[in-house]
Amino acid sequence: MTRLETNHLSIRYDKETIVNDLTLHIPEGKITTIIGPNGCGKSTILKTLARVMKASKGFVYLDGKSIHTQPTKQIAQKMAVLPQAPEAPSGLKVRELVAYGRHPHQKGFETLREQDHDIIDLALEQTGLEALAERSLDTLSGGQRQRVWIAMALAQQTELLLLDEPTTYLDLAHQLEVLQVLRHLNEQQGRTIVLVVHDINHASRFADYMVALREGSIVQEGAPEEVMCAQVLRDVFHIHADIVSDPRSGKPVCLSYDLLRHTDNRELQNIYL
Repeated sequence: MTRLETNHLSIRYDKETIVNDLTLHIPEGKITTIIGPNGCGKSTILKTLARVMKASKGFVYLDGKSIHTQPTKQIAQKMAVLPQAPEAPSGLKVRELVAYGRHPHQKGFETLREQDHDIIDLALEQTGLEALAERSLDTLSGGQRQRVWIAMALAQQTELLLLDEPTTYLDLAHQLEVLQVLRHLNEQQGRTIVLVVHDINHASRFADYMVALREGSIVQEGAPEEVMCAQVLRDVFHIHADIVSDPRSGKPVCLSYDLLRHTDNRELQNIYL
């Protein structure tokens, strides 16, 4: 089943087509990761799914209706979006930022109700931030700040979470910390999560469904075993990849890789002619 999908979607920047004729179905209740080289349209697609950008052709559907025909507040009650490297005003406290997640559920300028405070407390608990609730964001580590943004998205109480490279600029431990929080939310609450991920091994390890892109088009989609294979990575990233099974997760992982030789590149170019 799917609640979020595109139909023959094309997206342009000025006169340049970034995404062309994309039809994509996001599986409900699963974690979907989107991978591909820089400039292939990953973030552009996510922004269009979130209605931050508008397609030049085609449609994005949420619950069977065009996303652009639905009121903004209604969309915000169904879908939370975390952009890449978000910024907050200096001096803002953790609880204050998380409270912004309740705005789509408020009427006019009404103050937070007891129910809102309970939801904020729950979001802080789910992300392990209770002890940091009164701390300034400026005093937190990168991983902690990213969890605060996720908590804000959780406070929206949406079933759909879209995140654009949520582990950017984080060290290995904090990357795992953030991704494990997201997996817990998916497994325990059935949240549908869409991630643009730069690290293909993380994308495979934490995904139920993967989408591999090149030049704005889908090269391969499906279970990690169908996408994380030598031929797909060759077509997508132009690399020779050695794929093995991760002893911890059982998912396919890229153990080592090398650039294609010039002769291989010419062969690959012939494929696309």
